[in-house]
Amino acid sequence: MNNTEFKYQLEQFADIKILRYRVPHFEELPLQQKKLLYFLGEAALCGRDIIWDQNYKHNLKIRQLFEHILINYTGDKNNKPYSALAVFLKRIWLSNGIHHHYSMDKLTPEFTESNLLALMKQCQSEAPISETELKEIMPVIFNPGIDNKRVSLDTSSDLIKSSANNYYQNISQKEVEEFYNSKEQKNPSTPISWGANSTLIKEGETITEQIWHSNGKYGAAIKQIVFWLKKALDVAENTKQEDLLKLLIQFYETGDLQLFDQFNILWVSELDADIDFINGFIEVYGDAMGIKASWEAVVQLKDEEATKRTETISKNAQWFEDHSPVDKRFKKSEVKGVSARVINATILGGDCHPATPIGINLPNAEWIREQYGSKSVTIENITHAYHMASLKGGMLDEFAYSEEEKERAKQYGYDSGNLHTDLHECLGHGSGKLLPDVSTEALKNYGSTIEEARADLFALYYMIDPKIVELGLLPNEDAAKSEYDNYIRNGLMTQLVRIEPEKNLEESHMRNRQLIAKWAYENGKTENIIERVSENNKTYFVIRDYHKLRNLFGQLLAEVQRIKSEGDFNAAQELVETYGVKIEPALHSEVLERYKKLNLAPYAGFVNPQYTPVFDKDNNITDIKIEYVDSFASQMLHYSSNYSFL
Repeated sequence: MNNTEFKYQLEQFADIKILRYRVPHFEELPLQQKKLLYFLGEAALCGRDIIWDQNYKHNLKIRQLFEHILINYTGDKNNKPYSALAVFLKRIWLSNGIHHHYSMDKLTPEFTESNLLALMKQCQSEAPISETELKEIMPVIFNPGIDNKRVSLDTSSDLIKSSANNYYQNISQKEVEEFYNSKEQKNPSTPISWGANSTLIKEGETITEQIWHSNGKYGAAIKQIVFWLKKALDVAENTKQEDLLKLLIQFYETGDLQLFDQFNILWVSELDADIDFINGFIEVYGDAMGIKASWEAVVQLKDEEATKRTETISKNAQWFEDHSPVDKRFKKSEVKGVSARVINATILGGDCHPATPIGINLPNAEWIREQYGSKSVTIENITHAYHMASLKGGMLDEFAYSEEEKERAKQYGYDSGNLHTDLHECLGHGSGKLLPDVSTEALKNYGSTIEEARADLFALYYMIDPKIVELGLLPNEDAAKSEYDNYIRNGLMTQLVRIEPEKNLEESHMRNRQLIAKWAYENGKTENIIERVSENNKTYFVIRDYHKLRNLFGQLLAEVQRIKSEGDFNAAQELVETYGVKIEPALHSEVLERYKKLNLAPYAGFVNPQYTPVFDKDNNITDIKIEYVDSFASQMLHYSSNYSFL
């Protein structure tokens, strides 16, 4: 099957398009590797319910009710309420809950409470939830004033009480801060990420943690994850991979965060296997406090040819660190264990599915990164799927200013975009260091935005460096210019298509991109480094001097690294609030109007391939078959039927 035969985009609804990705050469793998991918893939799917519950306490019941109606409704399926419910269900599938996966706003159904009750009456079986539960979730679904924000970063209010996620119960921001500030760190040089795998609850005057492990909260799902991880042990590619699987299993069985640190230290050093995985409570974007970690999983297969690119970057990590424009106090004198590879995802799970990142750098614990290093991946088959689906979109023609800019993007955009991701994940997140006694939580709700800005700026600063061409990472300077064009265009305009009128930027990556682009535009005005052009009633941002823009990126990188290294909360707040949050209303309105005419969806989700084991008469697996699913709804219903453990 070649690229022209493979259908990358399956459907489009609301603000979402559903894509699928290929897994190159899977059929040619030896049986042991196929089995390992399959077992790890099952472990990745078994934790699905965890992220739904983490995102919001009523999500699982709401999903259960809507799926029941979708399957059991006996009336006219062309009527508006049923059609609206079907679309709404797809939207909550994409977001792993009733809050938008990017804006964090609660999704608004285009049907009424009476519509929902009428649909329920025309189902061939009783609703799977009780009357009490139904009464509890109805206001949640239909009253926009209840739990309207999954993650609120508005510092004018209590961040815990104004966020609807399910990490905290009956507790205030002040109490959360006091609780975790009082946690003892026996060794400050190897701090434990207290609270990363627990729900914090206040009952009366007592505050307790519900730890997430096999015999605790989420235990039913975690036991299933462990079951498949143990199967993976038998087909591990080497003894180090066996050992790290054992550590992960022990962590899941005990909830001991020190075991998870040990797992991460060993995981960083395992570089020989072709198959790797991410599985655990990892990213903290879903918590305004940056403490609680969402459950996620990715199973991955090394792309040998493309990895040559990232290996070149890794081998030169010290050169990039040494030549960074940041203060030498914040540089690593010795860059340790920085590894990067290009991978093809074989299964996406938890917080990485259906919407997924295109690059990942882990672990997040700053002390592990400094002492042992980090691992970065660029997910090639995901970026390729995006690229193939975008070829007929029209965004470039609408928002790029000149033919020269468009041609650069068409010729170099895919490769330069991948290199940006490589530099961001491998070097950006892996660069710099905190000063002694500076906590990783010092920047609080601004921490994620500052960290993403730091990684992006590192990538942008080096994209146009002659060293990049010297190393063979890009063919020429024009390729780097295409990424500068795209970044400024996206940061100041095109990412705004994802935001509703009169709303601010809330998501950390979006804030980071506008912060960088807007800061560069504002600080380059006197030299006209980026010019704002109006032509035929359309706004464009045109880079007039790429090398001076690079200098601006370097200046901002130096400041952002200082903020992170010193834990300067006030400076982080001022920078993010000044440049990263507010949107110019007139420009936003214009961008939305121009985008609307293209009939595109600004967000994408993916369906996973389906893997099916083949057994012989003695019940031994003799092969694993791969099938490329062509229906989002059927996959989501299949997952709910087979992987609902909570």
